Amino acid sequence: MLVTLWVSTWVGADVAVEMGQNTMSQTPPAVGTNRLDRAISPYLRQHAHNPVDWYEWGPEALARAQREDKPIFLSIGYAACHWCHVMAHESFENPEVAAVLNANFISIKVDREERPDLDDIYMQATLALNRGQGGWPMSVWLTPERKPFFAGTYFPPTSRYGRPGFKELSEAIVAAWRDHRAEIAVQAERLTGVIREGLQTPRAGTAELTLGSVDQAAEVLAEAFDAVNGGLLSGQTNKFPPSMALDLLMRSAVRRAADAARRQQFLGLTELTLDHMAAGGIYDQLGGGFHRYSTDAEWHVPHFEKMLYDQALLSRIYLDAYQLVGKPRYARVAREVLDYVLDDLRSPDGTFYGTRDADSEGIEGRYYVWTRAEVLAALGPDDGELFCAHYDVREAGNWQDPHAALAPQNVLRQRREPECCAKMLGIAIEEFDARITRARAKLLAVRAQRVPPALDDKILCEWNGLMIASLARGGCVLGDRRYIDAAARAAQALLDKQYRDGRLLRSLRAGQTLGMAFLSDYAGLIEGLIELYEATFEKRWLVSAADLNRTVIEHYWDDGGGGFFFAASDHEELLARAKDARDGAVPSGNSVQLMNLLRLSALLGDQKLRVLADKTMAAFAGHAQASPWSAERFLCGVDFACAGAIELTVVGDPAEPATQALLKQIYGTYLPNRVLMLHDPERPGASVQSPLLAQRALVDGRPAVYVCRDYACQRPVMTVDELTAALQRWSQGLYP
Repeated sequence: MLVTLWVSTWVGADVAVEMGQNTMSQTPPAVGTNRLDRAISPYLRQHAHNPVDWYEWGPEALARAQREDKPIFLSIGYAACHWCHVMAHESFENPEVAAVLNANFISIKVDREERPDLDDIYMQATLALNRGQGGWPMSVWLTPERKPFFAGTYFPPTSRYGRPGFKELSEAIVAAWRDHRAEIAVQAERLTGVIREGLQTPRAGTAELTLGSVDQAAEVLAEAFDAVNGGLLSGQTNKFPPSMALDLLMRSAVRRAADAARRQQFLGLTELTLDHMAAGGIYDQLGGGFHRYSTDAEWHVPHFEKMLYDQALLSRIYLDAYQLVGKPRYARVAREVLDYVLDDLRSPDGTFYGTRDADSEGIEGRYYVWTRAEVLAALGPDDGELFCAHYDVREAGNWQDPHAALAPQNVLRQRREPECCAKMLGIAIEEFDARITRARAKLLAVRAQRVPPALDDKILCEWNGLMIASLARGGCVLGDRRYIDAAARAAQALLDKQYRDGRLLRSLRAGQTLGMAFLSDYAGLIEGLIELYEATFEKRWLVSAADLNRTVIEHYWDDGGGGFFFAASDHEELLARAKDARDGAVPSGNSVQLMNLLRLSALLGDQKLRVLADKTMAAFAGHAQASPWSAERFLCGVDFACAGAIELTVVGDPAEPATQALLKQIYGTYLPNRVLMLHDPERPGASVQSPLLAQRALVDGRPAVYVCRDYACQRPVMTVDELTAALQRWSQGLYP
């Protein structure tokens, strides 16, 4: 059992901090000149003007802590974190707080998006010390040996909200460091053991993972879904978009044609969730794109930040749902999300920025909310009333931020279907749609004149890979070449600028790169390159994916236990070398890489990759069985492995209408376990070496599709009708 150093005891102690006796070897920099003004990260640079003597994580800070035997104060957050901003304004900009930190600690700032390895390690300590509660800003106190002994999240400047004041707490920790050093050492050692156990030891599975395991997990998740508004509650009220859980439900549904009740349940919950999210305030009804999460069960009031990874994951799930159930709304939402990313998050070289902040003018959501008077002034009475009726804009507001002194505000959401609104207003649906489209464009132009939320403009390999995958898929499903071209441009830019000497670099900003990449960076980019190949059939993308995959195996694979470590074998030494498959806001590196191994094995005919995939599933079987809540994407890989790949080979000139018609049918069909290759007989050198392409030829001079499983093929089909019938059997779970 952990030794508990109770904050209440420390804060009540007689603390004597020598405020004027700075024993550090150098005077802290003046305001505006601390070390963070040289950082790459926009989050770190936000703190460059603090009076706190901040360091970045690195040898200089760590050596100084050991040399002077000072505890480390580690503050971890990210640029779009609202409460990070609050704590910065309240505490880190306060000269008195800075004096305590500067006199007694080595203070280190970390951007969790640049250093997810550090974030994961010290989050384990935070969770252990706070009964499973964690978040950002994360505040952790370490020994000079980097071992944590106390941790929390946001602390107010003075004691309130049931939390100790940050200055008071810091002074208490100084006293504890002075008077209870032995106790702290015991706490730190035991916490370090908890971290290592949590990050390094996957639980062994009690049974082999099967399709039954996948379906059972889907049933557990389905039973927890909100049957009224869709989605899954996190805590008391928050809802995060459950893209990976929906992926699992859809996969299970299509295989259960004989179980009509379960199939209907899973598809019903999927549509319910997607419909309510698209109509809610979590979706930007004017500009497209999804906010981070909803603070209520109805998807109404979001936390307003926009993350690149959410746009990637959610556009993809709407595309998949459009393939499966055919609702035009899902295609529209997917298109709007992709367009938002291209319009707002694309860099000049074609890669994608990470985050659009939640705050503007110092107020969360200010950029996105409206008063009724603002809407009527912009649109006039007729279109204004129509817009207000459709988007729930009220005179008294439909939401009021308790922390902002503003007039009653409205978070735009659709409470009624367009057909219902048109009927209520006595107009044709065509007129209603035209007026709403016009009104949205006008209000979007008005909104563009406001002060926009800040942009975190660093380029993260992992998130860009996920976005490239969704864009490539979106271009195919929606029949829009713009998205495929955007994906290709981004992929090439990453390979040009963030791939050096055979290794990826995680982050790029203003021409500066962060000299390390993690499993999730490789896995995300490999996934994007595979999707690009299946959208373009350009050999270079599959070759690059295979090259990156070899690097992952060389530097991240665990020969002893199977699966992949998060950090490379030549990464800096940390308290623990994490290896896990926990899916969270983004899928874990092992989950994405499991699918990559399976797809590359099928595409290239490389059985060694399938062996690695099987070992990865065995390594994390216990986790997947015990915690389906955090293994949704991993279980999607299990679904692929156990159901078997649907191997589609198209033979023909991709520019010919007949070949295009066959490809269009494939792209429009929901086949989550599909791999796709194309062979152009007129350009044999453009194809990669693969068993799927061996002895594949035109049939009677006509384009054809070979539908195979385990490289055993049915009779090739040449017409769209024949292909539709063949694919329908697969999409309904009726495997030949």
